[in-house]
Amino acid sequence: MAGAVSGEVRFGLHDRMLYATDASIYQVEPLGVVIPDSVDDAVRAVAFCAKLGLPVLPRGGGTSLAGQCTSEAVVIDLSARCLGVIETDPVSCTCRVEAGVTVDDLNDRVRSHSLHFAPDPSTSRHATVAGCIGNNAAGSHSVLYGRTSESLLGVDVALADGRRVTFDEGAALRDPLAAEVTKKVCDIVKSNKETIRERFPKTKRRNAGYALDMVLDALEAGDGGLEKVNLAHLICGSEGTLAVTLGAKLKLHPIPVAKGLAVVAFETLDAAIDAVLPMLELKPAAVELLDDLIVGLARENIEYRRYVDLLPEPPSGPAAAVLYCEFFAEHDASELESKFSHLRSIFGSDRVQCHTDRSAMAQAWKLRKAGEPLLHAIPGSRKPLGFVEDNAVPPEKLGEFVPRFREIVEREGTKASYYAHASVGVLHVRPLLSLSSDADRAAMERIAIGAADLAQELGGVMSGEHGDGKARGPLLERFYGPEIMDAFRAVKAIFDSEGRLNPGNVVDPKTIESIHASTRVKPKDSYASIKPVETFYDYSDQTDFAHAVEMCNGAGVCRKKTGGVMCPSFMATMDERHSTRGRGNALRLAISGQVNLVDPGSPAWGDQETEATLDLCLSCKACKSECPSNVDIARLKAEYTAQTYKATGAVPLQSKVFGKIHELSSLAGIAPGLANFGAKAGRGIADALLGLHPDRSLPAFAKPLHKQWGKPEVEFGAPVVLLYADTFTTYNEPEIGLASKRLLEAFGYRVELFRGTDAARAMMSVGMLEDAVVAVDAEIPRLEDAIEASKAEAILFCEPSVMSAVCDDWVSLRTKSSGERKRALVGQSRLVEQFLDERWDGHPRTPDFGRSGAERRGEFASPSLTLRAPSRVAFHGHCHQKALWGAGSSAGLLKRVFGDRVDVLDTTCCGMAGSFGYTRDRYALSMRIGELSVFPAVRELGQGGAIVAPGTSCRHQIKDGTGVRAWHPVEVVTGVLG
Repeated sequence: MAGAVSGEVRFGLHDRMLYATDASIYQVEPLGVVIPDSVDDAVRAVAFCAKLGLPVLPRGGGTSLAGQCTSEAVVIDLSARCLGVIETDPVSCTCRVEAGVTVDDLNDRVRSHSLHFAPDPSTSRHATVAGCIGNNAAGSHSVLYGRTSESLLGVDVALADGRRVTFDEGAALRDPLAAEVTKKVCDIVKSNKETIRERFPKTKRRNAGYALDMVLDALEAGDGGLEKVNLAHLICGSEGTLAVTLGAKLKLHPIPVAKGLAVVAFETLDAAIDAVLPMLELKPAAVELLDDLIVGLARENIEYRRYVDLLPEPPSGPAAAVLYCEFFAEHDASELESKFSHLRSIFGSDRVQCHTDRSAMAQAWKLRKAGEPLLHAIPGSRKPLGFVEDNAVPPEKLGEFVPRFREIVEREGTKASYYAHASVGVLHVRPLLSLSSDADRAAMERIAIGAADLAQELGGVMSGEHGDGKARGPLLERFYGPEIMDAFRAVKAIFDSEGRLNPGNVVDPKTIESIHASTRVKPKDSYASIKPVETFYDYSDQTDFAHAVEMCNGAGVCRKKTGGVMCPSFMATMDERHSTRGRGNALRLAISGQVNLVDPGSPAWGDQETEATLDLCLSCKACKSECPSNVDIARLKAEYTAQTYKATGAVPLQSKVFGKIHELSSLAGIAPGLANFGAKAGRGIADALLGLHPDRSLPAFAKPLHKQWGKPEVEFGAPVVLLYADTFTTYNEPEIGLASKRLLEAFGYRVELFRGTDAARAMMSVGMLEDAVVAVDAEIPRLEDAIEASKAEAILFCEPSVMSAVCDDWVSLRTKSSGERKRALVGQSRLVEQFLDERWDGHPRTPDFGRSGAERRGEFASPSLTLRAPSRVAFHGHCHQKALWGAGSSAGLLKRVFGDRVDVLDTTCCGMAGSFGYTRDRYALSMRIGELSVFPAVRELGQGGAIVAPGTSCRHQIKDGTGVRAWHPVEVVTGVLG
């Protein structure tokens, strides 16, 4: 196949297993993976597979929840390179796109025409248009816009034999192939007309089986002729079983004049459901539901707890359920207030919170969009399983459906979460069950049958938007009856007579027991379990090590291309292997022994392919907060590497050198001039021994900070703070330490210097955890003694990565020092600028920056450098900082001093990440990551602007990538002191 297709063809075990899962509970090993360079290459791949009789699975973002993206087939991944928006016609409000473009990327491209693609699943950042077609995705605003099928005008597809055809309205009158297929389909539909009208659900949201009802509607609209028939609507929702979608012609909608979002809080889930119908009378664009389980989980999540804080509270206390009610204005924004007023009159103003600001609405929506992946952070063996999460009933039946569904679940001795597109009666229910339990698997079957029967009784369907897949396929015949199932099979045979497209789905359902077969827990005949291992980190915050390894649920949030930090290497490569999900899968497969061919079932420590998958992880920690399930790949990567070193008894030279950066810097600090000369003279040898890239500059050594410190400028008796002199501030950039001293003294603090290290940051980054434990246990008593001796009220850091080592890694590292001692240090730790921002209000010695410095335009001096008072301050936060404390931990002080001149950049990782960007094999990727957002933002600054970055790696990367000197926040603030 490699010779027939331009692109990548992967048949290795590890590459295939990265595509063995989607966002469901299932795991099926594919035959191979093809990543075509173009749509034409995808067609060639389909044709090649046809010649060999190989099954084919087309795949987009891999976010399917029912297992339809897992199959024993050749996966054709269209999400990486088939990304074109071919044309946009603002007059007809249409566009033509390639299969792999995501919903959000498409909307970014057409926004300049004041248009948008309406279907908006919660995965819109990483869900591809072809994936939306495959699942007939809908989203929050389907009450207004309908499903993907209502926005789909035509599809360009490859049939199972490799023939290419376009299906749209009238295609049967223009193209012989389209005519042949269309006539055969219509004959089947006509012969089953009465049964289709009788058995198909009438709900707005329905996605079970094939959309024969839409074909029948078109036939009747055309008086039985083919001119109105559009088989694109049959392809839509067919889960890749009828054809491979290559591209589409889409209907676009005008962007509303104005939007308003009301968030309404309720004491109970039932009360929230009862409120849906009164809301629908106001003609909203969306009504979305979250229950108390998801809200509670969000409160425990680093990233999402702040969105919970934005919620209103009912009079009796914290909300147990929340409805998001959004309105679109047709003419002007004043229409929104009348809607809001009506809601307040119905529910009371204390429980209704209204937003019209775009940013505020986006923040509020983030909690609802994270509903499903948040559930996977639940501790314990029982997980929120997705097999009945897609029921759709008429909205007026929700009040009956929920309590009866709850009875079904509670009869099995468990509970479930409830979140929904309440406006259209789609209820996502996830019962907590264990796939490792025989009793729970039997309960799964009973719940699945009971839920499907209940939905049908109430005029609904068990597959409202997520499709059938492996989870609901076994219930199709029970729902539709044998005649309709025979019609489905006949339609399948027209498109794919050999049954090679996504085999096993829709027309070939298995028995009910199959809904818990081929899962991640038990992919084949035996359980894929994580054996007990003595770990270097404590994983009790994620239940245990096994739970931490299995936490990735495949939702694919890490596959986004913009916004936030996660995942920088995926953003640059668009390769599943280098996504957070890819690494999570690789670690799970290796640690559970599924890729261990020598000793199956035993952990594959040191597995070369697993190490290659982990190699491009920057350990940015973004997944720790941005992943709704809190998958902490940085910690797991370090653990895996440390276990490998332990198993092999060897640490590579490169890792030893990078890990011992503090010791090496201490030696260089004895004679920094000589060290700089030696580094320059011996650069070639260093490059060869350590694998450094020759284009990467090396940081220069300076006279160490402690040798420049001088005497305190503040008298005894003043409040004392301890400045942690980390490796980089001490030996490379002592001017930042001196600026910190001057600034803190300006606030009236006596600053004591603590000669620290890198807090074992480098050791942990390269997996030298055994050495890190020793280093941390040595550092903690020194730090405690210094605090006690100085009576310092806080430990202040200049370098975010060092503070993150203390506040995050130290806490979970298994050291002799107790957790209580470590947590006490965390409570006292702050960045210098964060500490001053927190102390600003009411501080008796707050300097008057406004008059004395911030408004000046003359030159000012940092302790060893000069720059002009900036007309604009662009702030790029360090990844660890953004993940653990937010960019505001530095930006707050900057805004106090420089006001609206401060622009907090929405940038991803700079690409340097400590030692990551130094090596020959990663330098190019490092610079590509920098070009994603950081470098362009620096170049756009213009004359008089200053780029500010608290991370030493970030400043180094910006200098190498743009030639611009980046400043530490403390430097620019100190520079405008009077």
